[in-house]
Amino acid sequence: MANRDPEWMMAAVKASMRERTGRTLEQWVAVVQASGIDPLDQNAVRRWLKEKHGILQNSQWAIADAAARAAGWERPTTDEYIAKQYAGQKAALRPIFERLREVLEGFGNDVLLEGRSTYIPFIRKRQFVAIAAATRTRVDVGLRFVDAPSSRLLAPTNSLGQATHKFSLASVKEINAEVKRLLRAAYDQNG
Repeated sequence: MANRDPEWMMAAVKASMRERTGRTLEQWVAVVQASGIDPLDQNAVRRWLKEKHGILQNSQWAIADAAARAAGWERPTTDEYIAKQYAGQKAALRPIFERLREVLEGFGNDVLLEGRSTYIPFIRKRQFVAIAAATRTRVDVGLRFVDAPSSRLLAPTNSLGQATHKFSLASVKEINAEVKRLLRAAYDQNG
């Protein structure tokens, strides 16, 4: 499994920023700096970009990231994001994440893993699964489907990145054949 390099992602988003938003990434960083919003509060920057300027998710991320880095922030590695999410009261959930990761990586060497502050996305050509330590006792698994398979486990969602459906797990034992079938379907539909 390869970790997608955030610098590669930033370069891809930056290359089309002017076309998608009317400004270059550097111009957007200057707009954020002039706004009075704390550039280190990336969630506030993203909300402001969406509400005031109608900027879409990937561009929000790139602008907020670039503005924070210009203010001295250093991006954590994917492993650091994972460690932070599964620390403290959520540490007992780490085996669930690791088993899901093992299953997802087993689908093929084209599966990429990225780090986010609240969830970990798995990507082929696009994100197909997102895993989040939702509570002290529950991991949420978001799946992106073009055509969702029938399953009593699935519930529609618009959270967890690009997920269209989700289910929750409270133990490694719950990662059964049905869960694996759903993960595989998301993998197959996003390649």
